[in-house]
Amino acid sequence: MPGGISDLDKNRALAQWLEWQLRQVKGRIREFETKEQQERRRREQAHAALRWKIQPQRSSSSALVHRGDCALYPVQGGFLTREEAVIALAEPDISPCEICRPETGLVGG
Repeated sequence: MPGGISDLDKNRALAQWLEWQLRQVKGRIREFETKEQQERRRREQAHAALRWKIQPQRSSSSALVHRGDCALYPVQGGFLTREEAVIALAEPDISPCEICRPETGLVGG
């Protein structure tokens, strides 16, 4: 075909364009996956902030109650309910964390 584009060149151009489109779509998928992971972490943190956890007693210190999102003691097991946290804080050998101050979330509950 004089002066025209051959079928082979047309298909190569089409393949390049489709590969470009695929890269664009894969990039958007990565963005959506990142946003989804961030949202899931945000929901988990918000849920943890409304719960409590106990750090077991060490030989040199008493057991501590923390807010669920307190970074000083990562969750090792389950969370406490509000009622369980109130009961725990009433115990003489269990103290509230001085950093996250879990008792503020329990007062007047």
